[in-house]
Amino acid sequence: MSVRLRELIRSVRQCKTAAEERNVIAKESAALRNAFQEQDTTYRHRNVAKLMYIHMLGYPTHFGQMETLKLIAASGFAEKRMGYLGLMILLDERQEVLMLVTNSLKNDLNARNQYIVGLALCALGNICSAEMARDLTPELERLLQSSNSYIRKKAALCCIRVIRKVPESVEAFQDAAAKLLADRHHGVLLTGVTLMLEVCAVEPAAIEAYRRHVPSLCKVLRSLLMSGFAPEHDVSGITDPFLQIQVLRLLRVLGAGSASASDAMSDILAQVATNTEGTRNAGNAILYECVQTIMGVESSGGLRVLAINILGRFLANKDNNMRYVALNILARVVSVDLQAVQRHRSTVVDCVKDADVSIRRRALDLVYALVNEGNITALTKELLDYLKVADAEFKPDLTAKIAALVQRFAPDKRWHFDSLLQVMTQAGGDVKEEVWRAFIVLLTNAPELHAYAARSLFRALRDNLANAELSLLATATWYIGEYGELLVRDGPLLDKEEPLSVSAADVVGLLESLLNRPGLQPQCRNYTLTALMKLSTRFPDQADRIKALLAQHKGSAQLESQARAVEYGQIFQYGELRTQLLEHMPPLDAAAYARSAAAAGTLNAAPAALAPTNGNVVKDLLSLDDDDNATPGTAPGAAGNAFMYDLLGGLDAPAAASGQPAAAAAPLDLLSLLDDPAPAASTSGAASQQPLDLFGLGSAPAQAAAPASDPLADLGASFAVPAAAAAPAFPPVTVFDKDGVRIGFAFSKPPGQPATTDITATFTNSGAAPVTGFSLQAAVPKFMQLKLDPASGSTLAPMGAGNASQQLHVTNSMHGQKPLVMRLRIAYTLGTEAKLEQVEVKNFPAGL
Repeated sequence: MSVRLRELIRSVRQCKTAAEERNVIAKESAALRNAFQEQDTTYRHRNVAKLMYIHMLGYPTHFGQMETLKLIAASGFAEKRMGYLGLMILLDERQEVLMLVTNSLKNDLNARNQYIVGLALCALGNICSAEMARDLTPELERLLQSSNSYIRKKAALCCIRVIRKVPESVEAFQDAAAKLLADRHHGVLLTGVTLMLEVCAVEPAAIEAYRRHVPSLCKVLRSLLMSGFAPEHDVSGITDPFLQIQVLRLLRVLGAGSASASDAMSDILAQVATNTEGTRNAGNAILYECVQTIMGVESSGGLRVLAINILGRFLANKDNNMRYVALNILARVVSVDLQAVQRHRSTVVDCVKDADVSIRRRALDLVYALVNEGNITALTKELLDYLKVADAEFKPDLTAKIAALVQRFAPDKRWHFDSLLQVMTQAGGDVKEEVWRAFIVLLTNAPELHAYAARSLFRALRDNLANAELSLLATATWYIGEYGELLVRDGPLLDKEEPLSVSAADVVGLLESLLNRPGLQPQCRNYTLTALMKLSTRFPDQADRIKALLAQHKGSAQLESQARAVEYGQIFQYGELRTQLLEHMPPLDAAAYARSAAAAGTLNAAPAALAPTNGNVVKDLLSLDDDDNATPGTAPGAAGNAFMYDLLGGLDAPAAASGQPAAAAAPLDLLSLLDDPAPAASTSGAASQQPLDLFGLGSAPAQAAAPASDPLADLGASFAVPAAAAAPAFPPVTVFDKDGVRIGFAFSKPPGQPATTDITATFTNSGAAPVTGFSLQAAVPKFMQLKLDPASGSTLAPMGAGNASQQLHVTNSMHGQKPLVMRLRIAYTLGTEAKLEQVEVKNFPAGL
């Protein structure tokens, strides 16, 4: 005979090993099987209780599932309660045994005892399957109109489960849910409002029908605010905060996009915002929902200011959760009422220094949105001060935001330079490469700052020589090599600038110390060798010393450093030409850089600030962050990026695309600096040859023979890089647009692989209903190969609030002979309706 439940629990707890526990459970399971076979009804409820305990411990209990059905079919309340409890714990909606209980549920739903009806509704609301929902919908409709409030509230909750399982049944409960608003019982009101929210979520058309009930909802909310103390509903001095919150949520849904409904609820929202105490969690929860509702409906400006002031009080709260939700909402509403949020700017900046990293990140995002031309100086100073003590894991985000803000709102070039120099000095390792490259472009186009920048960068490099990171090292060495002579000249100082007295030997000595720094990155060593080579013409009295320094690296283990040292040593043999060859580079074209960066996807269109990209060409050349999720753009043209390859040396240009002219590269041709025309290319497809890279290592392409009397042509033959033409730019294509779902294709070509096309598919949803389960399948002809990467997501938020993307890689073995074609199969669920579409795409741009 099996033991009692209490004894079984005691036996299990006394087990010291898992093996002992398994023995106890196996022994009791055998006793239960024997009891079930004997059809013992006296202890059936106790046996099912022990079966549930065994199930919760993780042991199999399938042998006793039928016993729960027998208990449910019993007539007593105690047996039915244990049976329904066992049903909900031991079974789920996927079990076939569950179909056997449908008839018992139907009988219990029609029982006279309200508690038996409640048991059936509770079980149905927990494990209802789609088939059971369809069979029992008529009973639920009848119970929603019951005179018993206990049954009505449980029936309303059960209807929510039915609607989720069978969305087409929503019409059966739409009107019945609204009638529950007239009930005075708080439990019925709460479940009725929850049911209306579910109906609106499943059937958006019901929102318009429910808007006529806004006055009734406002009346319910007003009665809760004005009612006296009610012990059965009071929570921390607030009358039924759960019902208030649900009513506010429903008002937010009904007021969105409707000016009349929003006007009808504006008074009660103001009352809730002003009369609710925020000293306890219950009051704060109501205020939070009230703010969400005010911002979600078509409310007036004064009401929005009131809501933002509530969020300002949340920011001053000691509770981290309150501050986080306040920052989260402010970040969403800053575009709606910027001036109201600006009043709390100082509090938001203080949150950037909070100990909680999640609050810091949300506050930083909000500060980024609050900055404008009027407060850029003050806010940037606050952020730079915090950068000195910020945690290492937080510095990358902080430096990226500061750099973007400075790029966007800098009042003048000197302030721009000083701010970015501070960032590179304090957190140089976290500064993106495209930021300091744009920094160099800025400096070359500001001749009034050349001397000041040279002195400032020299100080920064000298003072931080031991721990300077790549961004500061690369910028300082390039600039000192280009404008080093300005350091030794006597010239006027800018306002508040400290004087600097250095000699040519000091400048060369600083670069020599940098070369001898332990652990110096090879890339920075190459930049330093190039800077020394340029200083050999700026400081003629230091030429021998520089030549000796270069000679020390002819045996370097780094191939690039060795090659540079050898080639620069050869340039010393051309004494009469070395000065011309190493003279100042012309100012870099900022507009061309901006165009090339935008084409490569490296500029953020909203803030017009430098941001990372995912484009393969730019990523390979500039080593950008692999974690960025920007859409790959087309490869930039030669006019926009030729100087990016030659700016610091050591970056080879990509191979030229056939049939694409390179005439656009002419403005940046280094040969033009020496007033000598570039040698004509032997191929007919290019109008001019790639500019001579003074510091590159690529092999020279076939060229037309140059006159023997031109020594520069002989010299250039040793250092020229392969010709690079502008990569073809392919326009994006919309391949699918239906039901608000849109699929766009953007195209790019991997370097040196004309037969391969990388396609970025972007999925957006401009409709009002959410799209779930989105999937894209593609097929191509046999002479093509297709590879699909996993999509970034399968859910598309409504109204274009979010998108997803997927990468497709197509290789056309008959490139140039047959065009690219593709057949797509798109599957998704729009609201509650499953969709399956198939399209054939033939309008790909020519040349793919």
